[in-house]
Amino acid sequence: MQTLIPFTAERCQGFVAQREGETKIGQTLHCYEGKGSLSEHLEQAKANGARFAILGIGEDIGPRANLGRGGAIDGFEAAMAQFCNFQSNQFLDGSHCLVLGQIATDDLQLPEGSSAKTLREHVDKLDERVIDVVSQVMEAGVEPIVIGGGHNNAYGLLMATKKVTGRPVAAVNLDPHSDFRPREGRHSGNGFSYAAASGALGHYHVLGLHELKNSQQTLEQLSAFGGKWHTLQSIWVRREISLEQAVKEIVNDLSSSDLPVALELDLDAIINMPSSASTAAGIPLLDALYYVHQIARKTPTAYLHLAEAAPSCHVAGVEAGRRETGQSISELIYAYIQGRMMQHPLG
Repeated sequence: MQTLIPFTAERCQGFVAQREGETKIGQTLHCYEGKGSLSEHLEQAKANGARFAILGIGEDIGPRANLGRGGAIDGFEAAMAQFCNFQSNQFLDGSHCLVLGQIATDDLQLPEGSSAKTLREHVDKLDERVIDVVSQVMEAGVEPIVIGGGHNNAYGLLMATKKVTGRPVAAVNLDPHSDFRPREGRHSGNGFSYAAASGALGHYHVLGLHELKNSQQTLEQLSAFGGKWHTLQSIWVRREISLEQAVKEIVNDLSSSDLPVALELDLDAIINMPSSASTAAGIPLLDALYYVHQIARKTPTAYLHLAEAAPSCHVAGVEAGRRETGQSISELIYAYIQGRMMQHPLG
């Protein structure tokens, strides 16, 4: 079966609102028509200036397998509707971006009421697809920007990075949850604990961890692994440390690990963001943008993963959810690209 549903030029142009005298990113980025091998297309796109490959994984079996709510399916489409309409100008040339499309998940999605056991078996199958596609992107020398889907996909991304680099990965995750739950079958809450057990995760830091949304067992497992964290309460409530200082400490740790870096962000860290586990006690989007930009600019980042956006979970309905998640994800993508370009300018 086809494991990648291509984002064709025709599909892209369907998102673009053209205006005379303006050039939108959707008019300049590279698309994937699905013809020929994926590896050949990636090599050609890179030769034509593409540095980043945007990939969607539209599924909610991971969050539901974690006994959470669904809805994390349409983040990629919502983001592309906004991102393609950004201006292509002196700050960002759209030709640096390739939009591949989405990993096929329709055959893995399960109806409401499906057992956790069956959902977790399907997450295992999804892991294989993520590893396969993302490995090809990395092997071509293009940086993946992955839009979820559940945070379960962090496991496949970490495994792909280890497969291509031959080294474990240092991960940082802006998330109220550590996603270091017990290995009880694959789901959105244990991608990092499974990666740690497999040897793919060499260092792990959680930023914005909520002090009352992680079980004692999970915290003890994370500590035993050597994981670190700065809590939401220590930065944004008690103001014991500034965000700037926390990020500086994280950058130093990641850099000193001498490992490729995984840049992870769960959208439910952001205040009232429509997501699989949205929160009223979240952080501002601007702080999330700062985090992404700083890590991308100051560490050897291998990829960006934006997980758990769920447009259908917006209190005002799915269309409002698509606008809010789409705009937020697009801003996060730009913060990442700008950080990477500042670290390694073209020329």
